[in-house]
Amino acid sequence: MTDETTPLGSIQVAPRSIASIAYQAALQSYGVVGLTSKNIVDGLAQVIVKDPTYGVEIHYDGLNIDIDIYVIIEYGTRIKSVANSVCNTVRYHVEKALGMPINEINVHVQGLRVSDLD
Repeated sequence: MTDETTPLGSIQVAPRSIASIAYQAALQSYGVVGLTSKNIVDGLAQVIVKDPTYGVEIHYDGLNIDIDIYVIIEYGTRIKSVANSVCNTVRYHVEKALGMPINEINVHVQGLRVSDLD
């Protein structure tokens, strides 16, 4: 994915590792109760195999890194505020870890979840 050459050798970062960082950052955001898949087939596969990059897609074209995140938000929170928070948190953590700028982060709200009131 990302490739950098230094005097000591080359550094390569896989998309899966970037997705893992983005996944953890999104879960830390206020109002996010979970991540979900883009479609039902991926959702069924997640039931069978636990994947730490679930709900995150990384697109890299050689110059730009684009991230798509599919989240479930807590009912009663401001959706726009939570989506902006997810975007900012993911951008900060991924750019800090990679040392490269992120071109675009798309937050897709796939659903709302009501917490137990008990």
